[in-house]
Amino acid sequence: MSRYHLAQINVARALAPLDDPKLAGFVERLDDINALADVSPGFVWRLQSDGGNATDIQISNDPRLVVNMSVWEGLDALFTYVYRSDHLQVMAQRRQWFEKPVGTFMALWWHPAGDPPSTEEGLRRLAILEREGPSPEAFTFKVPFDASGRPVDRGALVRQLATCA
Repeated sequence: MSRYHLAQINVARALAPLDDPKLAGFVERLDDINALADVSPGFVWRLQSDGGNATDIQISNDPRLVVNMSVWEGLDALFTYVYRSDHLQVMAQRRQWFEKPVGTFMALWWHPAGDPPSTEEGLRRLAILEREGPSPEAFTFKVPFDASGRPVDRGALVRQLATCA
C-alpha cells in the first residue's frame, strides 16, 4: 500500500438553494454519481454527512457554497472517474446549477494514506493554489505532481489512460 493517496477538493456556489427546482437535475443525480465514485477503481474515501453526500456540510456562512472532497489511490484513478465515467456528463452541465468560479475552485494534493483530510485542510490547499500556483503542496490535473513532489508529464498520463479505455 502506498504511503500517500491523492486528495481532492472542489467547491462551487449554487445558483439557488439546493431545494430549488433550478437545481433538481443536480440533486437527482447526486446519489448515482456518489455511488459510481464508491465503486470506481482506486476510490478510497469521500466527504459525506449522515445523508450520504456532502451538500449539507457547511464550510462557510454562505449556505449555497457546496464542497466536495474525495481521496483516491492516485492520479489515474481520479482522472478516469472524472473524465472517463458518467461523472463527465454531470460535470458538463455544471453551469446550469452553479455560478462560474471567480477564483481557484479545485485542488489536488498528496495526503498520508489512512487518514482522511479535513475540510479545513482542503480549503488551505485551495488557498495555496490560488496564492502560489501549482506546486507539490497543491496542484491541478493540468499541472500535476507525483507523491514525491516531482512534476508529472500530463500528456503521458492522458496517453496512458487512453490505452486503458
